[in-house]
Amino acid sequence: MHRRRAALLTALLASLAVGASYPEASGGPSSGHGTLDQRGVVRSASGPLAGAEVTLLQAGDHPGAGARPLARTRSDSRGRFSLSYRAPDSPDAVLYLTADAGRPGPRGAGAAHRQRPVRLVAMLGTGRRTGKAVLNERTTVAAGFAMAQFTQGGEVAGRSPGLQNAAAVSHNLADIADGSAAAVLAAAPNGDQTSTLRAFNTLADVLSGCTAGQTCGTLFELAARPGAPAPQETFQAVADIARLPGNHPAELYALADGREAYRPRLVQAPDAWTLALRYVGNGHELDGPGNVAFDAEGTAWIGNNYTFNDDPRQSVCGSRVLTRLTPTGRDVPGAPYRGGGLYGAGFGATVDPRGHVWIGNFGFQGTDCPLDASRLYRSVSEFTPQGRPVSPPWGWRQGDIVQPQGTVSDRDGNIWVANCGGKSVTRIPEGNPYRARNIAPGGGRLDKPFDVTIDTRKRAWVTGNGSNSVMLLSPQGTPLRSVTGGGIKRPMGIASDSLGNVWVANGGAVVAPCEGTTPAMVAEAVKDIVTRHVDASVTMVRPDGTTPAKPFVNDGLFLPWGIAVDGNDTVWVANFGGHRLANLCGARSSACPPGTRTGDPISPADTGYTSDGLERNTAVQIDPSGNVWLANNWLDVPLQTNPGGHEMVVFVGLAAPVRTPLLGPPQHL
Repeated sequence: MHRRRAALLTALLASLAVGASYPEASGGPSSGHGTLDQRGVVRSASGPLAGAEVTLLQAGDHPGAGARPLARTRSDSRGRFSLSYRAPDSPDAVLYLTADAGRPGPRGAGAAHRQRPVRLVAMLGTGRRTGKAVLNERTTVAAGFAMAQFTQGGEVAGRSPGLQNAAAVSHNLADIADGSAAAVLAAAPNGDQTSTLRAFNTLADVLSGCTAGQTCGTLFELAARPGAPAPQETFQAVADIARLPGNHPAELYALADGREAYRPRLVQAPDAWTLALRYVGNGHELDGPGNVAFDAEGTAWIGNNYTFNDDPRQSVCGSRVLTRLTPTGRDVPGAPYRGGGLYGAGFGATVDPRGHVWIGNFGFQGTDCPLDASRLYRSVSEFTPQGRPVSPPWGWRQGDIVQPQGTVSDRDGNIWVANCGGKSVTRIPEGNPYRARNIAPGGGRLDKPFDVTIDTRKRAWVTGNGSNSVMLLSPQGTPLRSVTGGGIKRPMGIASDSLGNVWVANGGAVVAPCEGTTPAMVAEAVKDIVTRHVDASVTMVRPDGTTPAKPFVNDGLFLPWGIAVDGNDTVWVANFGGHRLANLCGARSSACPPGTRTGDPISPADTGYTSDGLERNTAVQIDPSGNVWLANNWLDVPLQTNPGGHEMVVFVGLAAPVRTPLLGPPQHL
């Protein structure tokens, strides 16, 4: 009984400490049992911010849950602050700091107008952090973009693991220890190799005008999403910009005129305010990444076409490694993985309900390789959630697999494989390869099947790149109908939405998804089409197999390849040309900007979301934090000996989060 009373007393004392402030100059108390100290400084481009109201908050654990204040104080004359607070019970709790500054509105005004217009933010993330934290415009831009899909009314809330992963990604943009650009953003393969660092700094300059008390009203007006209330402070303004980056890009850029506190910066307005990071894992594993699949924790599993070699003049053989990256782009400890018959993976990558990973071995390889390619492209590989191979050294070959591309799992754990080198689909019931069955519709209705998706009724839809069609199969694999028309031409990727529709990327040309395994064979088929985007379009197929009379077209589409649907049912398209990512309004137009109809572009219609970090992209997928991942599969000017790209490109905070693993239609996290 005595011990229980002592524990209760300790807890009571700790709770009294929450909310107390201890100026840094006074050297406040050290952390006691259950309490922690957090110190830091509030700065802007023009210097320290005195008298800012600094609050430490715990983010809400689901959408709509308010953030919980843990401690509050004010910065001193040098911008410094110190807080003491009780550590949250949950190790997954996401903590962040806000600093509210600026002159509030008149006393008679509404609450929103009395709010201080400057809110600087630094994401602490999870775990017990020690050391100083800096809040400035850079850390605010980092937090606003990374947490864009979890921020409403200036507060952060969301579900695991997307919320926690997003907080970690913010540290790829800004270093909260000193307020500088983070090492991931500032160094290769980012840094001066792309424009993302310059865009990041320019956005910080845009905010600095408001911090100086000069441009807040204009900033909030320009950042406002159409049909939504204008933000009332800078952190929400950044989040609104991140979620619709094509909204007033030139006008926002003008707010940075004359402000060059953060360098290097852009010299002209961008098409849109996106921040795209390139990830390379350990730096010597990605070569021709084909597709990516996310597990329940949001880690990324990636198959590669070729063995890594950064010299495009040296011929390469098929990759034997399976890349696994953390949500922040680093190798998971123990990765990459090997074995299980993995060789020359293509577009096939999926995670099943057990967390097992399945990769289609297309058999890509260069010349003079010691292995017979004809024996290598007839399998899929299976790995446990820990990366241990389950399939034998030659892979799973049952079900007449041949040059597999699209490989997906449904909610029952059935694995569907598009046999691009033939005219069939292999279905592996409940992931049991010994029960695998080959499904060949016949009659020329399915030729060169490339990708598969599962709809709301557990039916499988398969694109026929060689038959200009989409085949519908029952949940058991029985052919039901072949869909043609609606602009379906050389279809590539396919994705389902939550309303039962499927979306098809029409390459519009022979882009050689099944034309051979060597770079030379693929290059020959791709020749003369990579500099134009003839007939590039997207087709929506309704649940009954009907299509609109015409496909959806815009100049954001340039050799469409992969396609994905996010948690709001908007459609994302990876392009093999043009260095662009396209975003289209989906069938749920209420989730799109006002006045936008199904199929209309949300991204800039004439360019899409561009990035000089992109090369030739095959896959696009959405992670649980709303980041959009694309595979830099081919170099811009590929040499036939080793054409593979070496990066995954991630647009931060751009899409509505998706629950993973993806087992059919997307579910909003």
